[in-house]
Amino acid sequence: MDSTYGKVTLLAAIVVMLAVRAPHVRRAARVPVVLSAGGRGDAMLVGLVGVGLLVLPLLWVFTPLLGAFDFPLTPLRLGLGILVHGVGLWLLCRSHVDLGRNWSNTLQVRENHALVTDGVYRRVRHPMYTALLLFGVGQTLVAPNWVAGPAFLVAFAMLVSHRLGREEQLMLDQFGEAYVAYRSRTARLVPGIF
Repeated sequence: MDSTYGKVTLLAAIVVMLAVRAPHVRRAARVPVVLSAGGRGDAMLVGLVGVGLLVLPLLWVFTPLLGAFDFPLTPLRLGLGILVHGVGLWLLCRSHVDLGRNWSNTLQVRENHALVTDGVYRRVRHPMYTALLLFGVGQTLVAPNWVAGPAFLVAFAMLVSHRLGREEQLMLDQFGEAYVAYRSRTARLVPGIF
């Protein structure tokens, strides 16, 4: 199967993801920040995520620079990738809607920040991370290239491993016992597993 199918699928998924996030990014920019706990390491990892989401995939799609790392795309791989991308994008959209004005792209507490425990947050504390990890798996499947394919998944997994404990501590400091109770009845990323 020609890798063109993977390239078109990946471009479409990236466009949809950016379209889903755009209104939330604009809204977040208007909500004052009360507390920021990101730091330089977090900012560097966010930059690496951008390279994995946009720079390397776009180089693969539009130039021959990463062609030496290509391998054959199979219909099964493409189909699974489309399915995983779809689930990840649905969960991303749902997470943004449920989180509302409380969302931030970095470790921040916003003015009038509320602890969201309903919608998809009723079962998972970090469904947006789950959604983006699924997106990374989808990218790995639809992009038959050893560099561009897993680039976002690897970079985002590094960000999540760096950020997860710090974010949970930030929420614990902000919401105290309410967060302890919430944490006791929900999974971090995957319901019933982790």
